[in-house]
Amino acid sequence: MQTDILRDKFLNFFKSKKHKIVASDTLVPKDDPTVLFTPAGMNQFKKQFLGQITDFTRAASSQRCLRTDDLDKVGKTTGHHTLFEMLGNFSFGDYFKKEAIIWAWEFLTQELKIRKESLRVSVYEKDDEAYKIWSDVIGIKPEWIYKLGDKDNFWPADAVKNGPNGPCGPCSEIFYDFGPDKGCREDICDPTCPCGRFVEIWNLVFTQFNRKDGGLLEPLPQKNIDTGMGLERLAAVMQGAANNFETDLFLPLLKEIRYNIKKKIPNENELVYAIADHIRAITFSIYDGVLPSNEGRGYVVRKVIRKSVLHLRSLGIEKPFLYKLVPILSGIMKRPYPELTARRENISEIILTEEKNFISTLNSSDILLKSKLENFSKNQNPDEVGAIVFQLYDTFGIPLELTEDWLNKNNIIFSKKAFNDAMEEQKKRSKTSSTMKGDVFAVKELKLDVKDTSFVGYKQEECKAKVLKIIKEGKEIKKAVKGEDVKIILDKTPFYAESGGQIGDTGEISKGKNIITILDTQKNNKVFIHVGRVKEGCVKVNDEINAKINSARRLAIARNHTATHLLQAALRIVLGDHVQQQGSLVEDSRLRFDFTHFKALTQEEILRVEELVNDYILENHALASEEMALALAKKTGALALFSEKYEGKVRVVSVSGMSKEFCGGTHLNSTGLIGLFRIEHEGSVASGVRRIEAVTGKAAYKVTKSEELIINEVREILNTSSENVAVELEKKISRIKELEKQLGSQKFDSVRSQVDDLVSTPEVINNINVIVKLIPDSDMGVLRSSMDIIKQKCKTAVIALGSNKNSQAQLVVGITADLTDKFDAGSIVKDIAGLIGGSGGGRKDFAQAGGNQPEKLEAAFAKLKEMVKGTS
Repeated sequence: MQTDILRDKFLNFFKSKKHKIVASDTLVPKDDPTVLFTPAGMNQFKKQFLGQITDFTRAASSQRCLRTDDLDKVGKTTGHHTLFEMLGNFSFGDYFKKEAIIWAWEFLTQELKIRKESLRVSVYEKDDEAYKIWSDVIGIKPEWIYKLGDKDNFWPADAVKNGPNGPCGPCSEIFYDFGPDKGCREDICDPTCPCGRFVEIWNLVFTQFNRKDGGLLEPLPQKNIDTGMGLERLAAVMQGAANNFETDLFLPLLKEIRYNIKKKIPNENELVYAIADHIRAITFSIYDGVLPSNEGRGYVVRKVIRKSVLHLRSLGIEKPFLYKLVPILSGIMKRPYPELTARRENISEIILTEEKNFISTLNSSDILLKSKLENFSKNQNPDEVGAIVFQLYDTFGIPLELTEDWLNKNNIIFSKKAFNDAMEEQKKRSKTSSTMKGDVFAVKELKLDVKDTSFVGYKQEECKAKVLKIIKEGKEIKKAVKGEDVKIILDKTPFYAESGGQIGDTGEISKGKNIITILDTQKNNKVFIHVGRVKEGCVKVNDEINAKINSARRLAIARNHTATHLLQAALRIVLGDHVQQQGSLVEDSRLRFDFTHFKALTQEEILRVEELVNDYILENHALASEEMALALAKKTGALALFSEKYEGKVRVVSVSGMSKEFCGGTHLNSTGLIGLFRIEHEGSVASGVRRIEAVTGKAAYKVTKSEELIINEVREILNTSSENVAVELEKKISRIKELEKQLGSQKFDSVRSQVDDLVSTPEVINNINVIVKLIPDSDMGVLRSSMDIIKQKCKTAVIALGSNKNSQAQLVVGITADLTDKFDAGSIVKDIAGLIGGSGGGRKDFAQAGGNQPEKLEAAFAKLKEMVKGTS
């Protein structure tokens, strides 16, 4: 049975049991500080599990999940994956154990027609209720029901003894038995045996307790069901496959990888499986907006790409290859993820860029290792070497094995403990920076217990409202007085709360002479929180007040928000349909728009995009907004932000014939109100992602006026017309370059005349000629040419020349050929460049540096002499 059919059967089965079918959440769960990636189907239902009322009490989903805890095991075992799909059915205070067990059994044995004799179950050793349901209701033989302890059949594992505190409960697992001729073939083999005969396919978690200090289990007033079944494992069972990888989810990927293998190795299958697994994790991470980087989620993606590249090199594939697997994967997953096909080229480009960069690093690893570690061949410090080995691994991706081989060849010892300590520190930093808490129910939100705020801000800039709650320093209060900072919740509001990249509104809440200045508006789920300070008088719970936004500021924000929609439309025309929004920031003073594209925009492309947006503005198109079902919105072609989680109904904002996007933000009634659009900057954010910063309206006018004033000043200085400014500047710059060239020649002639004196009167240190000279107001060309002349005249010397030009320091160091076995110009420059406030490098015989402290050149010369003096 094909995996796509399996997925549909599961969802349709639970739809028939009155479950709401909920689309997969992204791999980056919103408002959840406990995880980097979505690790299980239950994560997107955390609020329901915590008792927050929604429009459904039963749900089912096929959730894409990503786990990296067992990254090193992927491929070595056939049951571990980084990315996988978890089928799950959930109950939030609705049905409980009996229904969950009956429906699980019905789905497996009746819907999928799995033989009952091939299934085994386990229950928590103290859960007599679940045991009786399996034995008395389902009718499973007692010898096929296994009672297991806290570690195997309680969630979280060992929670009773070790915590954490919070919701928990026993679980019951369903196993598939491949038969006595599989695995260890021992008579005593059961589901606890790791031999592979039994594979867990479904885990039913009965969340019925609240754990408290001391391991006290207090019954929950609302009992929940949380189940999880790995689609990959189920596919293997239903397709009679040897393991998860030999199913239709992986076979096309395996075929392509195996076809391109250049070198046969004993563990070939392990690496092929791992690569096929990793490309799924990499592709879907990028699909959900996680781009390779050196921190947080991006670091995980980069790490998995690098691990895959190393696997490929072990198989003899040394050129970029991973990116070629994306189209194959998009074909496999086109049924559940049709959008992946449209984005595959962009995702491929991002992966290709990462592959090229890492392969380049690996190919030059010997140079990198030498530059970082060569100095330790004489003065070894194993702990310091260990720390640098970790830096090479963590920052550059150099495999530990490769570094160890290099160290062994060069007789350098490193501390494995120092390496491991640095690794642990990095993990702690990563966890801290991501604000992860580790407890899936540690909700970092205010418990508000109020109805959703009615937002009237699309049509009204002020309204009458009632104060429902006042919060000060995290605690509810009944009254706030002048000078107090508070958060106020109203029953309805015209204030837009920050979301979708648009900042929150500001304004005033008032009742007569009682005034509260609103400085920001935030959102907790669908409850709007007005952040402000009591300016005059006081505010009390149940007050009937007037809420009014800062209209001028809202208008400026709307200009920038509408402009982002026009900008995306223009970018797709100029650059192509691969352009997709990756993020945005809409403020009153500016806008920022991140989008997928493979290279920097040319000046012509930037001007064309700017021109198109301004054309749309001048044409004064009307904007329209409409609420519609998510599926219908997608059918209309409305663009969505792929990393965003959308509900069943969405708001679509359209500009006739040009733009149609999912958007909950505030906009203008027509494009003409934008006034003017100016692009301020275009640059790179990450591999395959560009950023445009722009201004509109009054801000754009100010920029234009400022540029006009500058041009007028230049015109007056050059005594020419505005049209001829560029031509006259070109003439002036050309003349300056000519004069600088003449000055350089004069400087060089001056040095040439002094060369004989420099060569004949060197300072002798340890029997080595040392020549140092400050040549004021000279560029690097003069210093290099002067160095060449001195080397021709003096066959044995250490030479340093410096210049202080335009408040900058320039420095060159040269070593004659007979002394390069004793001195390294590159190393010397690195040691002394810091003195002039800069950095540098080069070869053994010549190196250069620049800095911003020219007054320290004499100190640099002095240090060079000390270095020569210290060499015997």
